[in-house]
Amino acid sequence: MRTTRRPRRLLAAAVLTALAAAPLVSGCVAGGTGVRASKVGDEGPLSTVVSGPAGRAGRSAPEPVRTTPAPPAQLPGLGPKTRSQIPADARQAVLVTGAGPDSPDAKVTFYTRENTAGWRPSGPVWAAHNALRGWTDAHRTGDLRSPIGVFGLTDAGGHLPDPGTELPYDHAPIGFSVSGTGFRGEPLAGSFDYVIAINYNHLPGTSPRDWTRPLGASRGGGIWLHVDHGGPTQGCVSLPQQAMRTLLRTLDPKLHPVVVMGDGAALAR
Repeated sequence: MRTTRRPRRLLAAAVLTALAAAPLVSGCVAGGTGVRASKVGDEGPLSTVVSGPAGRAGRSAPEPVRTTPAPPAQLPGLGPKTRSQIPADARQAVLVTGAGPDSPDAKVTFYTRENTAGWRPSGPVWAAHNALRGWTDAHRTGDLRSPIGVFGLTDAGGHLPDPGTELPYDHAPIGFSVSGTGFRGEPLAGSFDYVIAINYNHLPGTSPRDWTRPLGASRGGGIWLHVDHGGPTQGCVSLPQQAMRTLLRTLDPKLHPVVVMGDGAALAR
């Protein structure tokens, strides 16, 4: 008996017809849209992606937002002229802001400078006093005004023993004695318990009591940070005793501390 064999061409056609009729298992698109199932990767589950019309990919993720780093912070209230006077190597600053050009009242804040963040406050705001008649750009002996500017802080001393400062400290119980009364009748005793020389017409590296005057005697001198006695000064800046102790323990000559001082309008120039 002869067996009838289908031609190979007919058999191949039948197989192709069967495959075409079967549903697609992966990557299928029905009715013009399709869904790709979620899968878990190394960074957690991926969101389900809904494709658009057949043959088109779904939406791509939004581009990450690029932000520009903030510039280093500046000492507040200072204008370009004052900022330009601050040495590049200064990392500590005592900011003295007077209430007005003719006012003896001021506030003091201590700042440190970080490489990236810039100037940051490092303590409270202290009430302070400056000279009786306020501030001046051209200080003269006896004018009863405090000099405006940026000055180094390199030397200290006082009637009381060294509280633990890194600055050179001249302990002179007699040399830093003071008596009498101030402009408001307040006692001056104890005002020089702690002092820090402001390098206005002062020779750095010498005691605050040194009377060498690089600019000449007519330009005044002996301008200090010292303990507040409750009233205006003749030219110095006075702070509470605890504030003076804090500054003495914090100021570091390796960080090149400065005082930035003047009335608000002058500092803003």
